[in-house]
Amino acid sequence: MKVKRNFSWWSIIADMSMERKLLLVFLIIITLPLSFISVITYKSYSGSIQGNTIAYSEKLIDQMMDGIDDYIEDMKRISSMPAYVNDIKQNLIRSNRYYEQKNIMGGSSGSASLSPGDFDLLLSIQRGIEGNISFINNIKSGANSVYIFDGYGNGYYSAKDGGVRLDLKESYKFWSEQTKDSNGEALLFGTQAYTSNLQSTRYAFTVVRKIVDGLWNPIGLIAVEANISNMENQVTELDNVTHGKSLIVDEKGTVVYDSDKSLLTTDISHSELFQKAAGIAGSFYDTVDNEERLNIYSSSTKTNWKVIISIPVDELTRDVKVTRNVTLAATLSIIVLALMISIILSFALTKPLTQMIQLMKKVQGGDLDVTFRVQRRDEIGLLGHQFNRMLARIRQLIQDIYQIEEQKKEAELQALQSQINPHFIYNTLESIRMTAELNDDIEAADMISILGKLLRYSTSDVTSRTTMKQELGYVRNYVELLNCRYPNRFLLQIDVPPELDNYSIIKLVFQPIIENAAYHGLDDSKSQMHLSIKCEYTENMLLFHIRDDGCGMDEATLDKLNTAMEKESPPKKSIIGGIGMKNVHQRVRLHYGAAYGIKVYSEPGNGTDVILSLPLLEAEPMLG
Repeated sequence: MKVKRNFSWWSIIADMSMERKLLLVFLIIITLPLSFISVITYKSYSGSIQGNTIAYSEKLIDQMMDGIDDYIEDMKRISSMPAYVNDIKQNLIRSNRYYEQKNIMGGSSGSASLSPGDFDLLLSIQRGIEGNISFINNIKSGANSVYIFDGYGNGYYSAKDGGVRLDLKESYKFWSEQTKDSNGEALLFGTQAYTSNLQSTRYAFTVVRKIVDGLWNPIGLIAVEANISNMENQVTELDNVTHGKSLIVDEKGTVVYDSDKSLLTTDISHSELFQKAAGIAGSFYDTVDNEERLNIYSSSTKTNWKVIISIPVDELTRDVKVTRNVTLAATLSIIVLALMISIILSFALTKPLTQMIQLMKKVQGGDLDVTFRVQRRDEIGLLGHQFNRMLARIRQLIQDIYQIEEQKKEAELQALQSQINPHFIYNTLESIRMTAELNDDIEAADMISILGKLLRYSTSDVTSRTTMKQELGYVRNYVELLNCRYPNRFLLQIDVPPELDNYSIIKLVFQPIIENAAYHGLDDSKSQMHLSIKCEYTENMLLFHIRDDGCGMDEATLDKLNTAMEKESPPKKSIIGGIGMKNVHQRVRLHYGAAYGIKVYSEPGNGTDVILSLPLLEAEPMLG
């Protein structure tokens, strides 16, 4: 059914009037290129926008991560300051010594049981530590709180905004557990939620480090905490530029910061977004709530935090869509204008054709005396001129038809006569051979027998096919007959594999080459001429080398011969009736294709090598 439908559509187009065909052609020629250009422009522009967005966003992410990395590095440097402030270390040692004694004595740490001397000691320790903490906290802008703990978890702190953790004991246990195996290096902890003494929930990320004395013995712990508001300005600026949403996660997949602050401290390690953002940097597309997004991510080599920006594709292609709509509007306008011009042109072009069709209908009715009025010199005028010449030629052909019929009958009679003559020759040669045998002239009988075989093979249908074995047998008979005429002057050697005996081949391809060598390459200075046929297998074809050790030919003659064989002219027989090398070359190319044929190589005094290329075994000819 599908084939019939396609044929029906094609028939409808083919049966259209010339005017409609021209309109259809104009429409296709105008619409297809414009549509193609519009689509390519849209895709190219869209791809360019997205590529530039990815590159630009990656730079912005890297800049933002560099800022965050620098901030965290400053926090780490701040966390290392107690190691260089003796006042802090001495007071921590005093605090540890005091609480160690209290534990040994089993005393209570409550303020009600403190003696005046203990109260003064603890107040001195607190002032000594917290005074230095305030100094440390003022070094870096944006730091939220700095906590210092002694070896027993007693905390000393300074907070710029007055917001202090209410869960200091739990936080200390967590931090000390995480840093117990460290050697004093700073550890970074992602965003954590906590409740401040102002009864508000806050989010902060923390740098924690052990405090050691001069002998590298741990005497306490410092935690430098920064509110996520320090990231907010940079992330907001990034979102405004990219029109997307940003997400910062640590190496474990916990959200450090997100634009909507709805995923803070959430573990997204099993989400598709986090798993696709593998590697240090890259980009990928996904769809969330039927909205396609472009996700661009990059990682920090210092913190292993990763920033992921999700940008709606609609935002990227907003300007592209405007360009597309403008292009479509311009395209439709051009098409409408072009159709109007096409209607006028098609009518002007088809009007003379319509007049010619009317004249042709008169000719079809038998009126050969009509004439087309040629008014222009364009193609229509030339067509009308040729139409008038055609009618004149038709009238002349009608007069010549009887002479052509007579010539045709005469040619048929000659063809019948030429068909009879070979049989008459065969019968006559057979009678002569029998007479020679009866007269005991064996040599003459053999020569006549060989000649009969040659004539029967060569005068049969040359366009028919034969086998390799029969073709080479014909060559042997020919050389044998040459040696009868010139006793022992030619020595033939054939080296063709037996598996090629049944190889299908057209007739008379080797003998004309051997004949050419015998008559044109014979060197009178040599007592015997060596002829050889050798087969060579290649990957794509069979190469037959027909060599002789005759006089050869110079370069000019060789070039002339090879050039003559490549000319596209009908094969001709030579004057003496033999089939020449050019005939062989053109018949091979006609049957097997332009990749096959004859190539001649020769040097004066060194003989000639004719290379005949044929298809491999089981090859089918181009023409049957």
